[in-house]
Amino acid sequence: MTDTPRETRVLAAVVSLVDSLLDDFDVVDLLTGLTERCAELLDIDAAAFLLADPLHQLRLLAATSEQARELELFQLQADEGPCMDCYATGQPVSVSDIEQAAARWPRFVPAAVGAGFASVHAVPMRAAGIVLGALGLFGARPGELSEADQVVSQTLSHIACVALLQEHPPTPSTLMPQLRSALTSRVIIEQAKGLLREMLDVSVQEAFQLLRTYARGNGEHLTDVARRLMTDRQSRPALVAELANLLGAPPR
Repeated sequence: MTDTPRETRVLAAVVSLVDSLLDDFDVVDLLTGLTERCAELLDIDAAAFLLADPLHQLRLLAATSEQARELELFQLQADEGPCMDCYATGQPVSVSDIEQAAARWPRFVPAAVGAGFASVHAVPMRAAGIVLGALGLFGARPGELSEADQVVSQTLSHIACVALLQEHPPTPSTLMPQLRSALTSRVIIEQAKGLLREMLDVSVQEAFQLLRTYARGNGEHLTDVARRLMTDRQSRPALVAELANLLGAPPR
């Protein structure tokens, strides 16, 4: 555990994220890093972003772990859970003991408990009066979010909105193309993760970390690396070999 005061760590994280917004950045990579900051700074163990598509259906955009990813996907499939309620109402949701919410979310609660989570929370992503999605926060132990944690989580959610919308003022006419672009990037990255899982015999999470490590090491956008892997068949073998070198194992 670091001895650095929490307030200092929060400010350092915000400064780092804002610095990223002032540079050329990949939105999925930045939001994945933001979920990781949530797990570091808040009294939780995992986090994930869900973003609404043009048809107002939530889609997974970023997650800290495979457990959080699978639980969020289950939440979408079951159409119940804290992020679903948060998006529908535009209000934060906080459940300190997930087992007490079995009547409220009869399918989600067993899945959350099975994934190792005991408390769940959700913070709305909002811009120009429009709810764009939700930030889901998951704890391995029962417990409320402190007032300080609520402020920090909402701040990080605001930064996520800025990352998604920074090129244009957020209005109903400008929101949809930007959100659609972010969701398309996520689909491409998911496809690349699946391909690497098969070719390198690694987990989905390991495949994602390989893509992020390669992109950062070569000064490329995560989405661009994933797109090249999926669409450029001529360069694919060399790219897979480079990714395998990061893993320390030859491609299958």
